[in-house]
Amino acid sequence: MNNILVPFLVPLLAALVLDSSAFGAAGPEQIPLWPKGAPCEKGEIGEEGNMTKPNGNKPAGKSVIRLGNVSKPTIALYRPPKSKDTGAAIVVCPGGGYSILAFDLEGTEVCKWLNSVGVTGVLLKYRVPKRPGDDKHILPLQDAQRALGLVRFHAKEWGINPARIGVLGFSAGGHLTANLSNNFDKRVYDPVDEADAVSCRPDFALPIYPAYLALKDKNNELAPELKVTANTPPTFLVQTEDDGIRVENSLFYYLALKNAKVPAEMHLYPAGGHGYGLRPSDKLVTSWPKRAEEWMRSLGLLDRKKP
Repeated sequence: MNNILVPFLVPLLAALVLDSSAFGAAGPEQIPLWPKGAPCEKGEIGEEGNMTKPNGNKPAGKSVIRLGNVSKPTIALYRPPKSKDTGAAIVVCPGGGYSILAFDLEGTEVCKWLNSVGVTGVLLKYRVPKRPGDDKHILPLQDAQRALGLVRFHAKEWGINPARIGVLGFSAGGHLTANLSNNFDKRVYDPVDEADAVSCRPDFALPIYPAYLALKDKNNELAPELKVTANTPPTFLVQTEDDGIRVENSLFYYLALKNAKVPAEMHLYPAGGHGYGLRPSDKLVTSWPKRAEEWMRSLGLLDRKKP
């Protein structure tokens, strides 16, 4: 190779490796959710890829992979070290307005944090953008139900405690988290195999700066798909007062949980905006992962006892 090119090619190759790792090509295996293709999927939305523009928002000064045109949903298992493994697992739902997935900021980076506290991160690549007519986001809910059930079905094989499988999501993924937390009794698709016969109810849920939960034009009543009951799983909420997506999403969802006597913990912060993931900044809200760890410990989810 021409030595003159080396200084230019080395950083380029390094960037490509990092990018492919974030997508999962150099990381955990991408496990297809649906053996014969996703239900109601026509695959006419274009090629999957990173939609980030050069001038895109950079939380904590770092760029974000904005994965778009997802028609082949998958999960990928990020495993903690055996010395830390608690047997707990969390399905992680990145946000992005149901248009894209903030795949590293609210996905791979979150799974790595979960690994640090002994939890298996199950990164869900659900279908985006929203398809015409899917106003209640049924297609992402199909993917989330399938993912949760698939993890529980394979729990023994994957070394996971079937009674410690939660869901965590950001923004639109926070809505998906709440949607799954209240819509698990019946699959919103025709069952395809034995995995669809097991429960897809999360054992706990963490909607982080969730969107679309409270309807501003209807006096902040909850979105109709969120019928909170005593069987809604224990929930941990985070949001800031200056969130442009509206802090009322967390406030009114928490109130519904309280009225249904669902164990819930809510952390509200004065500043921080929206879309920070868990990247640290000078805003106190970015300490939320520590609060979430404490909450999970209080529920016994991080004890190292196996089932």
